[in-house]
Amino acid sequence: MTWTIRVPDRALIFGRERTDERQKKRDQAVIDDEMLLAKLGYKQSLSRQLSTFSNFAISFGCCSVLSGLLPMWGTTLLTGGTSASIWGYLTVAVLTLSIGFSLAEICSAFPTTGGLYFWTAQLSDSEWVPFMCWIVGYFNWLSLAVAICAGDLGMAGFLTSAISVTHPDFVTTPAIDYGVFIAILLIHGWMNTLPIKFTGVINNVSVWWHVMGILFIVVVGLLLTPNKPSASFALGQMYNGSGFSSEGYAWLIGLLQAQFTLNGYDTAAHVSEETRSAQKGSPMGIVMAIGTSAVAGTVLMIACAFMIQDFDRQIVHSTNNMAITQVFLDGTGVGWTMWFLVIILVAMYFAGAAVIVGSSRQTYAFARDGAMPFSNWLAKLTKSKVPANAVWFNIIFSAILGIPYLFSEVAFETIVSINTIAASISYFIPIWLRITMARKRFQKGPFHLGAFSVPCGIIACAWISFTSALFILPTQWPVTPSNMNFAVIPFAFVIGLASLVYAVSGRKWFTGPVRNIDTVIIREEDGQVIQETRRVVLLSEDDDQDSCWMQDGIPVKKN
Repeated sequence: MTWTIRVPDRALIFGRERTDERQKKRDQAVIDDEMLLAKLGYKQSLSRQLSTFSNFAISFGCCSVLSGLLPMWGTTLLTGGTSASIWGYLTVAVLTLSIGFSLAEICSAFPTTGGLYFWTAQLSDSEWVPFMCWIVGYFNWLSLAVAICAGDLGMAGFLTSAISVTHPDFVTTPAIDYGVFIAILLIHGWMNTLPIKFTGVINNVSVWWHVMGILFIVVVGLLLTPNKPSASFALGQMYNGSGFSSEGYAWLIGLLQAQFTLNGYDTAAHVSEETRSAQKGSPMGIVMAIGTSAVAGTVLMIACAFMIQDFDRQIVHSTNNMAITQVFLDGTGVGWTMWFLVIILVAMYFAGAAVIVGSSRQTYAFARDGAMPFSNWLAKLTKSKVPANAVWFNIIFSAILGIPYLFSEVAFETIVSINTIAASISYFIPIWLRITMARKRFQKGPFHLGAFSVPCGIIACAWISFTSALFILPTQWPVTPSNMNFAVIPFAFVIGLASLVYAVSGRKWFTGPVRNIDTVIIREEDGQVIQETRRVVLLSEDDDQDSCWMQDGIPVKKN
């Protein structure tokens, strides 16, 4: 009885025979993934149970158009009108695809949970590896941790908005919203301590919930809404309520909604060590998440624009804390509006859970290389191989980050800006390294762009640079303490602190990703006694088959 494990151009034989061809292929894919991971320096610690579709589903959940576009829809209309909400979103989607394609190509070569900062180590010149990895790792961590806060705050606002639909006398306050936000965080935290197979199933359901939910809202909303606006209004209206004299600047501010939504797709990389056939599955997860969100979001934004009956009353002077809720109410009535809000709230719940998957895996990976505070604690896994400590660490950080929402009317937009800028910069550095330092030595994986790699990377870097500068600028004029865009302050604080720690301490010991498979313990097997400690040796085509075997997913060579 044999079980064949593919190594470049050869096979190692061990184990037992399997008759199910499909199962054999799945097992083969997992073993290939584990061997590639070993070559990259890590043993298989996480549970590899996700399919390509599940990988895509988690990333698609992070890009949730229902939870990303609708909470800020009213704000976008006030700064750029329907033109910004539709054409701005489409513009951002196309340019974000350039980022996604560039990251997907790198991910195919290095499918590890560390993602962006691990890629940085592989692409950077050796003398720059420690500092570049440190900065990219903290930018990436910040973007994903802040995304938890932004997503769950948005859900809290929508939930209190839903209550006001059936209880018109109910008036929410920032304190009420914050309390609901904490409750949602705790539920999401608990859910993400479950085994990854449950997370995969939940996110598979999330994809279909989003697709069918958007179709339901679009069809029912358009059929029932009377007095629809003209096509010229719905597709091209400009409105500048920012206080700035420039309509162009106001329109650009409205892009924040779109860029915030099309974010977090790097989660596909952060679950690559839990994905089968990761060299193909994770890159496809990135690209498919952006592409599907682009189409779904554009359809949703066009439909919502055609549901506006009175822009001044429903948007400019709306008494509801969510403008979209007022538009639904006026167009379809209380009953259908409640159905819409339930669909949106469940989608938000799915999205929040998906973001925590990515953030916890990134935190775990960064901690196993010793770069995070409390690294030993954060790098621990539960019996079901879930980084639960990393989950709760990010939950606590998000709860603290949400406190300014109690005092500032633009706190939510500020939090969104932090998330968007931090994510963009963490994307920028590995893409830039790919088309500069590593341009000639980059070894492509199965998913690659060929001759389009460099042009695509240049477009991606240019777009990231532009939006990173744009989203720290004021969003309202005149600028006051209550409406100031404070994104630069917490952003600068975290990055400044990380840089200071690196300068004082990190530079003395942090070298970038740390191999964790230098030694293994060999057990007695099939009656053959094997010495207990051996060096791990990367299998190559020069190794003799009889001297090599797999031990706990690690390629081992007999001394």
